[in-house]
Amino acid sequence: MLDKEISIPSILKIGKGVLGEIGGLLKSSGISNVVVYFGNGLIDMFGQTVMKSFEDAGVEVLQYCELDTVDIDDIIDIAFSLDVKTQAVVGIGGGKVIDAAKYMGYLRKLPFISVPTSSSSDGFSSASASLIVNGRRNSVPAKLAYGIIVDTDVLKSAPAKFLYSGIGDLVSKITAIYDWVYEDKMGYTTVNDFAVMIAKKAVNSFVRTPYESITDDIFLRELVDSLAMSGIANEIAGSSAPTSGSEHLISHALDKLLEQPQLHGVQVGIATYLMAKVHDHRYVRIDKVFTDTGFWDYVKTLGMKKADFEAAIDMAPSIKPHRHVYLHEEKYRKMAKELLYTDSRLNEILI
Repeated sequence: MLDKEISIPSILKIGKGVLGEIGGLLKSSGISNVVVYFGNGLIDMFGQTVMKSFEDAGVEVLQYCELDTVDIDDIIDIAFSLDVKTQAVVGIGGGKVIDAAKYMGYLRKLPFISVPTSSSSDGFSSASASLIVNGRRNSVPAKLAYGIIVDTDVLKSAPAKFLYSGIGDLVSKITAIYDWVYEDKMGYTTVNDFAVMIAKKAVNSFVRTPYESITDDIFLRELVDSLAMSGIANEIAGSSAPTSGSEHLISHALDKLLEQPQLHGVQVGIATYLMAKVHDHRYVRIDKVFTDTGFWDYVKTLGMKKADFEAAIDMAPSIKPHRHVYLHEEKYRKMAKELLYTDSRLNEILI
C-alpha cells in the first residue's frame, strides 16, 4: 500500500492583534531570517507593527518592499535573487501579493507565511497561485502555507466588499461538493471521502455561526477558519475539486468575458445560488446566508447582467474540459440559463 502524505500549516494563528505577534510566532518555529512582501499601500498601514514585531523577536528582515506583480517571469526573477540566508517568504496583503510570495516559496523550497489582510477568498490557504503566464491569468501549482496568520482587527479595516467576496467563496463549497460527488457518480473521478468531510464541516460550521454583524470577531474568525479548512480539503484531495465546481467555472468564464469582472467570491456566490437551484439542494440556506449577511444587498448595487451569466454558462465546460460537473451537460446548462430569467431572487439582483 502506498503512503500518502499531506501538508498542513505548522503555524495557524487567527485573532485580534496577532499581526503584532508575527515575529515571535516565526522565531518559535526556528525562523530567524525572512523576506517580507506587502501589498500596495500596506507598508504605511501595517509596516511599523510588523517590523517592530520582527525586531523584538530577533528575526532579521533581509528585504521588505511592496509587490504589485503576478507576472510569473517577474516572480521567478525575484525568487532566484533572494538572499541565500532566507529561511521564509512572508506575504502580507490581498490575493496578488499572497500568490506571488507563495510561488516564490514554492520555487525556492522555502516556507511561505500567509498573512491575508482581507478575507475575499480561500487563496491564502490554497496550494495553487493565480499568476499571469504568457499574458493570461492561470492557476499554477504551489505549496500550502507553512504558516497562516490572520489579524481580525486588520480584516475589519478592509472594505466590506472583500468580506462579501469571502462569504460567497466559502458558501460555494456547498455546490462544489455536490458537483464532485456527481462527477464520481457518473464515473469520471473518485471522491476522497475525508476531503468531502473536511469541506462539508468547514461550510456547515460557518453557516451555523451566530452573529450580530459580519464584523463580529466570532464571525470573522469562523469565516477565516473555514476558508483555511477548505485549503486543507484540497490538499487531501490533491486538487481543487472539493471546493470548486460549476459555480467556479461560471466565475472564471465571467473573468474572460467581462472587461471589469467583479471580485471572484462575489461572482462565485451568485453562481452558487444558481447552481444550488439547478441541484435542488440547500438553496434556501444559501439564500438566507446571503440575505442575512447583506451579500444580496451588495450584489444589487453592481448592475450585473443576466446576459453575461448566460454567456458564462455556455463557456463554462471549456474552462476545465477534463472535469465533468453538472454544467458539462447541456440539459443542466439549459436549466441554469432558464433560471436566470425565471427565479425571483436572480431577477431581483441581476439586470
